[in-house]
Amino acid sequence: MPTDIIRQQSIDDFHRAKNRARIHSLFDKLTWKNPDLLSLYEVTSIIKPKKETYLGMKTIEIDKIIGSEGRYRDFSAAFLPKREMLRARWTSIDQARLTDVVLPPISVFALGGYYFVRDGNHRVSVARSMGVEFIDAEVVELDSEIKLEPGMTTKQLKQRVVEYERSAFIEQYKPSYLPMGEVSFTTPGAYPEMVNHILVHKYYINQNVEGEISFEDAARSWYKNVYSPIVDQIRKDNLLFYFPGNAEGDLYMWLVRRWDELKKAKANASIKEASEDLRKESSSSLLKRWIDAIREKFSLS
Repeated sequence: MPTDIIRQQSIDDFHRAKNRARIHSLFDKLTWKNPDLLSLYEVTSIIKPKKETYLGMKTIEIDKIIGSEGRYRDFSAAFLPKREMLRARWTSIDQARLTDVVLPPISVFALGGYYFVRDGNHRVSVARSMGVEFIDAEVVELDSEIKLEPGMTTKQLKQRVVEYERSAFIEQYKPSYLPMGEVSFTTPGAYPEMVNHILVHKYYINQNVEGEISFEDAARSWYKNVYSPIVDQIRKDNLLFYFPGNAEGDLYMWLVRRWDELKKAKANASIKEASEDLRKESSSSLLKRWIDAIREKFSLS
């Protein structure tokens, strides 16, 4: 096939793929799916994998590639090109395909049963647009108990992490002694942090009693003497109004941190002072917080 014909065909392939990306993105928005690739950095900042394992060369399903390390803004969730600036590199890959040039394997991270491209985004895009089902890849696996899925948003991922951490806490500690309907969070990492709060409370109680008290007794005491008084202050000051979209547990965590900060400057600072300080700080951006909360409620990201 003449070079000019190959070049023109690759340009036509690119524009068809780009038009399909636009249509797919519109359809995804209409069906409340994420129209974009997931960012590896954002996902790992939420999930926080603890280790990575080199798995070597594998043949992977292209449909299971749902994100990218650095080019997640350039391609749609179906890995089709979104930007004209991608044309030169994209068409060069397509021309290699058309002339049967063998390209090196791509490089990916495996996470939660799916893949994120480290190197080879354009190769994935060309293959996906041509209906190729499998591609050779060098795979590094990141450990995670959180399962991902195509079309997932970062908001849904955060919810899944919170649900997982809550289930893990309940399974490990069997907290029938805590009103779990009242003790709830919306931010990843809060349930493990709550366990640390209880353990610190347990440590201080043990300083004044003989023998080792149980986690259950410490949790009961923490809820009665630490959590509940702080939540009472949150309700009295109507702090949830200043932080729409959050739970009382989230405000408890933030208030404890603010209280600790104040006590560094003033040893006898009270929880009420911490609450007032947090409220004053948030008042200047209250309208923006409400607008962001409304957008968050109806957004896909």
